[in-house]
Amino acid sequence: MKVGLEKLESHEGVAVKVLLDSGATGLFMNTAFAKEKGFKIERLKNPLLVRNIDGTVNVRYHKRSLTCFCDGLNRFKELISRVRQATKDVVKSEV
Repeated sequence: MKVGLEKLESHEGVAVKVLLDSGATGLFMNTAFAKEKGFKIERLKNPLLVRNIDGTVNVRYHKRSLTCFCDGLNRFKELISRVRQATKDVVKSEV
């Protein structure tokens, strides 16, 4: 699905294709993509552990906690929401 992302600092918008995971408890963005599009990336005071659906720490990603985020506005049709998205070096691919 296509959504608009807007940078809070400049109000510049970027149209992107996204994968919607209705079971996810957070929003995530590839760090390289965020940098490429000019989003301001900030470090979290306390890293977030990647957890499984049952709340246990994900063994595959336990050493790669989430350490950065970027803020922005998500736009979809007439809906606008301010979001904080964790950034992570994950595989970037076309959706």
